[in-house]
Amino acid sequence: MNSVCVFCGSALGADSAYEDLARKMGALLAGQGLDLVYGGGSIGLMGALANAALAAGGRVIGVIPRAMAERELAHGGLNEQHIVGSMHERKQRMADLADGFVALPGGWGTMDELCEMMTWAQLGIHVKPVGLLNVSGYYEGLLMQLARAERERLIRPEYRSMLLVDDDPAALLQRMISYRSPKTVRGAEKPRP
Repeated sequence: MNSVCVFCGSALGADSAYEDLARKMGALLAGQGLDLVYGGGSIGLMGALANAALAAGGRVIGVIPRAMAERELAHGGLNEQHIVGSMHERKQRMADLADGFVALPGGWGTMDELCEMMTWAQLGIHVKPVGLLNVSGYYEGLLMQLARAERERLIRPEYRSMLLVDDDPAALLQRMISYRSPKTVRGAEKPRP
């Protein structure tokens, strides 16, 4: 694994633990020599994440739609900033640049990105690890919904288990590094040895 895409909010949120987590994740990725790929913003948890990675000497790659960049939301101090035409292009470019994905607390955009990467994993479009950092129980409601979907036989157990969940960034990152996509994934290419 050489790069990790982190999805997170453009707001800081009500709990200071979210910003602490974003800073910790940015510094951790830099310390592990992993490139950070993220949404390219300068505000909220995205800004805290990128600034922490940069301060720790990490390489940070942003991907932001032109409309958002023009509203002066783009981070000006990144190693690379990709300007794309749409949110769809943003997700595809981030997926192409990353070897794994992590969701921190966030809103609609973060949940959209997380769900799309899980869908792509289930369909075998990629075999990359997808992680969820559940700080302060932020994602407990989502995890309960996923458990219900499994009980209702709308998500198969092997697909639900593909989402790696932890409240500790270092532990989650280690699980991602050793992750192997299950063989039951529909149409999945074989994982790299």
